[in-house]
Amino acid sequence: MQKKVLVLVVLFFGLNLFANNGYSKQDIEKMIAKMVVLGFHGEKVNSNDEIYKDIKAGLGGVILFDKDPNDKNKIKNVRDKEQLKNLNSQLQAVSKQKLLISIDQEGGIVQRLKSDAGFVNTPKAIDVALKGEAFAKQTYKLLAKDLKESGINVDFAPVVDLAINKNNKVIVTRGRSFGENPKEVIKYSSIFVEELKKQKVISVLKHFPGHGSSLADSHLGFVDITKTWSEKELEPYKYFIKNNKVDMIMTAHVFNKNLDETYPATLSYEINTKLLRYKLGFDGVLISDDLQMQAISKHYDLKQTLTLAINSGVNMLLFANQLAKPITLKQIVDTVYSQILSEEISLETIIEANKKIDSLLSKI
Repeated sequence: MQKKVLVLVVLFFGLNLFANNGYSKQDIEKMIAKMVVLGFHGEKVNSNDEIYKDIKAGLGGVILFDKDPNDKNKIKNVRDKEQLKNLNSQLQAVSKQKLLISIDQEGGIVQRLKSDAGFVNTPKAIDVALKGEAFAKQTYKLLAKDLKESGINVDFAPVVDLAINKNNKVIVTRGRSFGENPKEVIKYSSIFVEELKKQKVISVLKHFPGHGSSLADSHLGFVDITKTWSEKELEPYKYFIKNNKVDMIMTAHVFNKNLDETYPATLSYEINTKLLRYKLGFDGVLISDDLQMQAISKHYDLKQTLTLAINSGVNMLLFANQLAKPITLKQIVDTVYSQILSEEISLETIIEANKKIDSLLSKI
């Protein structure tokens, strides 16, 4: 009985607090929803689909994939150019605000839009860097044009990780880095960003604070870069922030006890706010890497993950629904809302994230 009374008291004061600030429960739920990017299954969308209802509820964005990860013979979202254009048009039509429609289109092994579906084939980053600036410009011009024509407005690229560890299986051996030298990485990633910008496609620098020195893959579990990471891995971020050329940055699920003794970067206030915001001066949107990767999901439950990520300075929460049991928008919104009521997350943090997202939306 006492517990019920306490919950009612918390709810009463919580709702009063929001009312005094001019925000209803529905207002706050919409602000939380705007901070979420979700993956979903479907080549088209109609009013019975969960994703349709989520977008109506204020979902901030979606992430698209070509294949179903559980059955590579099945299509998840992308069959061909015409179908993709129609899908994205349908998604935008549902949304009252501009919807962020995102994809991983780096080139090489990481391209969801493939040549056999009618899209341009993009070489891996290391090969682009070896062929020079003119080749890079033409390559990324064609990639950006494909995205624009398909209705995609966010590309989770370029990778600005440095190819420090030659045995790194997630970035380096897959050719996803432009090289070991920060100047080379800056040169070619700048071309990539510029070509995306010309087509009004938002670029996302990844994976902060650097994944190129790691020995393990954060898709599969905990990644400790304490002994391998060096400060030069921040050079690309410093350049893009200083020159006001960065729209979004994606966090990495990597742990470095010299930067934070407790949490991996995605959940770290020390890294995402003190280092990235205060020291490097980044004022844009920070998005998490997929929060269902095992580096996070093996060690933290949903409530811990959401609370730590938001409090660390992450503005958008990515759940790709590729690697695990699908997470719903309602689960995320209800969890964050309850944490605001219990003052584990401040309403001001949610408001600030929404301001950053609104500023980003004005660029597309």
